[in-house]
Amino acid sequence: MSSSKLKACLSHWQVVLMLILIAGAVIAIAPRFEDGKFTTNLQYGLDLQEGTWLQMEFKAEVVGFETDLSAEQFVDNLHKQLDSEMYIIEDGKLEIRSYFPRETLETAFTASGGRLTSYEQGVTRSTADDVKRILENKLNALGTKDARVNPLTSFSGVTHYIRVELAGVSLAQAKEIVGKQGKFEIRIHTTGNETEHILYGDRITTVGVPSHAQPGSSTWGVEFSLDEEGATLFQQGAIATGATDNPEAHFLDMILDDNVVYSAPLSKELAANLEKEPIRQLYASTGVGNEGLEAAKTLEIHLRAGALPVDVAVAGSGYVPAELSDYFKLMCGIAFIVAAIAVGIVIFYRYREASIVLPMIGTNLSEIVILLGIATLIQQLDLAGIAALIAVMGTGIDQLVIITDEVLHEGKVPSPSLYKKRLTRALGIILVSAATVIIAMIPLALMDLSSLRGFAIITILGVIIGVGVTRPAYGEVIKEILSK
Repeated sequence: MSSSKLKACLSHWQVVLMLILIAGAVIAIAPRFEDGKFTTNLQYGLDLQEGTWLQMEFKAEVVGFETDLSAEQFVDNLHKQLDSEMYIIEDGKLEIRSYFPRETLETAFTASGGRLTSYEQGVTRSTADDVKRILENKLNALGTKDARVNPLTSFSGVTHYIRVELAGVSLAQAKEIVGKQGKFEIRIHTTGNETEHILYGDRITTVGVPSHAQPGSSTWGVEFSLDEEGATLFQQGAIATGATDNPEAHFLDMILDDNVVYSAPLSKELAANLEKEPIRQLYASTGVGNEGLEAAKTLEIHLRAGALPVDVAVAGSGYVPAELSDYFKLMCGIAFIVAAIAVGIVIFYRYREASIVLPMIGTNLSEIVILLGIATLIQQLDLAGIAALIAVMGTGIDQLVIITDEVLHEGKVPSPSLYKKRLTRALGIILVSAATVIIAMIPLALMDLSSLRGFAIITILGVIIGVGVTRPAYGEVIKEILSK
């Protein structure tokens, strides 16, 4: 390309924008040699990296019910029948945090004065998010790198499975991490900064969800209960430390793995009641507004000492050794190169003109580089992601062929006004095609289907980059190169 044509290409903002994005993508990918090995900032999923995945099934259910009683009375009756944690999530909907077959629930509902109307195994999205936060806190505390926790939620909003991916961790280690509980302790301040042990977390029998202290109150908190021995220990400790006489001077500390996660004085009402008898039902206030709610959600997790609020069973697991992940990387690289060569051969056979083929291949590869740069920030690459990149390459060439065939007349560039009309018409055709692809991929992108979701996201990003950046840039480049 002559310097005059190069200057002409760079005079178009579409081309300049594409070059800026390519430069930014290369910086984000950061290809380099470290310790004698070629490396980048690209993040790889378990298909292309050593590690373990666990897919766990929630042993709980979300059910619908009808009853002539009040919802609270019905749930109280049902609790006596089933002896399980359960919460009303909306009118006529209930989350039961233990697993019962449908037949068992139908019998219990009838005995409690109601009727079972729907049944779906799993938990609500809110509970699934709590489980995700608990697992992520554990993984962060252990310094586990490249960990992913993905709830797999259906269109109904019920989460049946949760998938955990851990790079560089064995299968046995992964199961231990998921099932491990922290050390939870309650202590009361005596004098100065001294504290005295009261009880451990094994005395906590149930933990409620974040709720208001009283109906109509703006204060958030978490209710939890102690077993009989725990309630006695709590009463004796509060009296011995003087917390019942002067509660404001004796803060109660909740400690998880040697870190204070909650500290507040006893309420005057609780202190007075503890003077008379052990109290099993306790309520920890965390504050008002959104800040108080978030603190309550965090405290709920801490009160459970890292234990999941719902039992889970491992429904599937797998381990990818380093040798296999390296083999997959090699095969993906070969597949990508072969696909690029095949595309180049086909379009060269069609046009037999290097001045058309080279810009087309260059634009197509530029699109892949930009997409990889974005992927370093938001998406791990696995086998499905690589497949999406190859698909983007194929659809990209199709659209460049549409532009080329539409704007050229007998192998020549027409007048500027006619060229602009033809280019606009070609881009219109491509826009409709791109919209179809995006609409088809949106369901996969919204559903938590692990690697399939990654495939959809990369495909959508590739289409958007193509329509918004590389196709218009190619249209201007091909005009400048072939105009005479």
